[in-house]
Amino acid sequence: MTIQKVRRVAVLGGGITGLSAAFYLLKHAKEQGEKIEVTVIEGSNRLGGRVNTLRKEGFVIERGPDSFLARKLPMIQLARELGLEQELTGTNPVAKKTYISHEGKLHPMPEGLTLGIPSDKEKFMKTELVSEEGKLRALEELDIVPGELTEDESVGAFLERRMGKEMVERIFEPLLAGIHAGDLYRLGLQATFPQFKQYVKDYGSLIQGTKMSQLAAATAAKAKEKSINEASDEKEQDLVAHFLPTSVFMTFRNGLSTVIEALESSLREAGCSIRMEAQVEYVERTAAESQLEEAEAMYRLQLSDGTAIEADQLLFTLPANVTADLLSSHTDVSALTNIRYVSVANVVLAYDEKGFNHDLNGSGFLVSRGEHRHITASTWTSSKWAHTAPSGKRLIRCYVGRAGDEKGVELSDAVLASVVQRDLYDLMGLTATPEFVEITRLRHSMPQYPIDHNKAISSFRDSLSKQLPGVQVTGAAFGGVGLPDCVAQGKQAAEALLAGN
Repeated sequence: MTIQKVRRVAVLGGGITGLSAAFYLLKHAKEQGEKIEVTVIEGSNRLGGRVNTLRKEGFVIERGPDSFLARKLPMIQLARELGLEQELTGTNPVAKKTYISHEGKLHPMPEGLTLGIPSDKEKFMKTELVSEEGKLRALEELDIVPGELTEDESVGAFLERRMGKEMVERIFEPLLAGIHAGDLYRLGLQATFPQFKQYVKDYGSLIQGTKMSQLAAATAAKAKEKSINEASDEKEQDLVAHFLPTSVFMTFRNGLSTVIEALESSLREAGCSIRMEAQVEYVERTAAESQLEEAEAMYRLQLSDGTAIEADQLLFTLPANVTADLLSSHTDVSALTNIRYVSVANVVLAYDEKGFNHDLNGSGFLVSRGEHRHITASTWTSSKWAHTAPSGKRLIRCYVGRAGDEKGVELSDAVLASVVQRDLYDLMGLTATPEFVEITRLRHSMPQYPIDHNKAISSFRDSLSKQLPGVQVTGAAFGGVGLPDCVAQGKQAAEALLAGN
């Protein structure tokens, strides 16, 4: 009688990537009839990583990310598999307007922009945010010969060459750099906005490529509407509508931690072992004899509490520097040590509507680097997300810290709250006193993808597979900081491990 070997997998890191990977490992192994033991090892006292919802006095406060791009479907697919699709919600359709600070004044974001690229000439020419010369220079992009495209370059250099320096400083920098809290002139294009290069390659122009992308999106929207209308019953229509959302951004009605809590519950129910406050001190490679008497790669993880975990396969979903420390004695980790991290802080202010002297007529504002403010951006949370504040209350979230300017993150709570309120007064005229302030410092939390990042990571993974078979690395440091990107990477890693990679 042949005894089926149990595959043992250790997942290092209990953030959204690690939990998603563990979920799909267990799910797919069950579907394939394979026995598997999964252990999630988390160094802190909580799961979720940067996803961290605070529910306080009727407010839903995100201390990390507050939403995800709905067009990237892995997060919505995971929500469906966890039975959470009815908890999904989009942004307030009324709060469409976004502002950009320039010379101490909030200007409406120019209409007709997609990721900063003007696709409607008439609307773009009406903005006061960019000078007439700057606007004309941007529109000249249609006639600039693509030339020979390099394999990779910085986002800033590419956009400045195509659309001019003023557009980079006043539009692209606050809009795009804010996603990574980065410096556009140090972020690699291929790892952040590869579609820009593809637009130029396919259509000869960013502007033309954007227009063609919009046409494709409109076609997809019509197909979506048709799918909803053709659904056989009301329940199916609801599922299709949720699976193909209309809102650009989505979240969960009770906060993003909803998906973390559901993942934890599902994992525990499936028999997954979750080790909290477990620091991995080092990784050993050993050799064990299988039933077929063939040498098989095995790994031993030594934990800080003196215990050890043995596994057939390992999945690292940790920050790049932590993974580098654990693997440096086994392989070249320079691709990981070249990834810098930026620290940021979220400052959330809760108000009563009495005495609140701003109508929050939009979703918030962005602040360019040249404005020299502590705030890099602000979300008018209770306006953008109707579920986040109880009736009669207001909620604002402000972001502090970016590449090259992280000192504000380490100000004391009192000073940080004060300078943020001063910026809100200067830019919004807001004089109301908050009922409470919640400050979250996310130190070394924003990975900065350098030029040739994708190439370096691909090479690193190839080398890793040869030197440490059965070991995978993934997460925000490798292929995207958005929550759907992290879920997709976790799922892909799970599939690779089950395939024996």
